[in-house]
Amino acid sequence: MADIFREIDEEVRRDKAAELWKKYGWLVTSLAVLAVLAVAGWQFWQHRENQAAQAVGARLEAALKSSRDGDSKQAETILKELASSAPAGYRLIARFRLAAETAKGDAAAGIAAFDALANDATLDATYRDLAKLRAGILRVDLSPYAEVKATLEPLASPQGVWRHSAREFLGISALKANQFDEAGRGFDAAITDPQAPQALRQRVELYLALVRGGPVTVKN
Repeated sequence: MADIFREIDEEVRRDKAAELWKKYGWLVTSLAVLAVLAVAGWQFWQHRENQAAQAVGARLEAALKSSRDGDSKQAETILKELASSAPAGYRLIARFRLAAETAKGDAAAGIAAFDALANDATLDATYRDLAKLRAGILRVDLSPYAEVKATLEPLASPQGVWRHSAREFLGISALKANQFDEAGRGFDAAITDPQAPQALRQRVELYLALVRGGPVTVKN
């Protein structure tokens, strides 16, 4: 008897399954087709994105090669193109590289380019501070110490991402201006930071030797 009831139960389930398939099979098939199309579309989009990224990366590398080869005009042409049309990440890299390339031929123009990046409210604060740092470093050779200090001192705070370089170049600028107390404070802040890179510590030790030596009097 148990076998008979089991066969009847299986038969009923098969009939119900056949009825459900007849009623809803088109829907299951349509969903399966949509799923396949979605996966295919996603893979195609990824392929196109990868191709585009590779093309942009190749253009950026061409700009860097032109810069290394001394062809600043070609480098700037490519970087301007990328800065206006590349995807967001590459566009930001191109803007920074373009500012640096500009500074190689005209430091004042380079400062203006980095200042523009620093004042771009659409950028993350970390990148804006990096632009301020690059502008401040360029100012070391062009501007009075007070102007360099106004640019770099806010970046030299204990929480500053770029504090190590900011402190180093604050000290250099003060040293160039014969403000030895200011230079000493900047270099001390750099060298006593436990997270300061070793290479920076070595450079700062040399700067501090100059600070300890004080002004040099040149006899005519």
